[in-house]
Amino acid sequence: MVALVDYGVGNLFSLVSSLAAVGADAVVTSDAKVLRDADKIILPGVGAFGDAAAKLRATGLDSVIKEEAAKGKPLLGICLGMQMLLRKSYEYGEHEGLGLIKGEIRPISEVIPSDYKIPHIGWNALNFTENKSPLFKYINEGDHVYFVHSFYGTNCAESTIATAEYGAPLTAAVAKDNVMGCQFHPEKSGNVGLAILKAFCEE
Repeated sequence: MVALVDYGVGNLFSLVSSLAAVGADAVVTSDAKVLRDADKIILPGVGAFGDAAAKLRATGLDSVIKEEAAKGKPLLGICLGMQMLLRKSYEYGEHEGLGLIKGEIRPISEVIPSDYKIPHIGWNALNFTENKSPLFKYINEGDHVYFVHSFYGTNCAESTIATAEYGAPLTAAVAKDNVMGCQFHPEKSGNVGLAILKAFCEE
């Protein structure tokens, strides 16, 4: 069973539908016991990092997620959920993340050309790092996925498993052991996204 963390900031319906499409049994929950009993956890998220991190801490689920990840349970962060896996964000201030993956979140405006639109919205090709991640076992380099973001992960090269080009190479996905994250939305990325979710469910 895959547990989707419900802390008020996720696009949960699309994710549940996508997981059902790949044959996964998914449940949306804010119950710590359900998260502990689940085989895998997905941390979704849309909106501002600081607000989302505060909501997650207020529920106490931040500690549960870290405990379960430490036990080796597969964890996937999506979009803002991926960003929250990192140590810190500089989105409108300075905010602490879960610290499960080394790195920080900074504005893409710092690295992309000034004439590029922000947020970065649209389909971009994935460029894999040297060793292809098991998360991508059913897709190919150059396959396109859907992004919506104004901030990105940096100083996380050792955990980066894919980048995407948007005026500069931006971190598209990260992984460290059982903890994985996608800056893009697999649930909005058609068959490529479904294949990524299928691979995660098989972890």
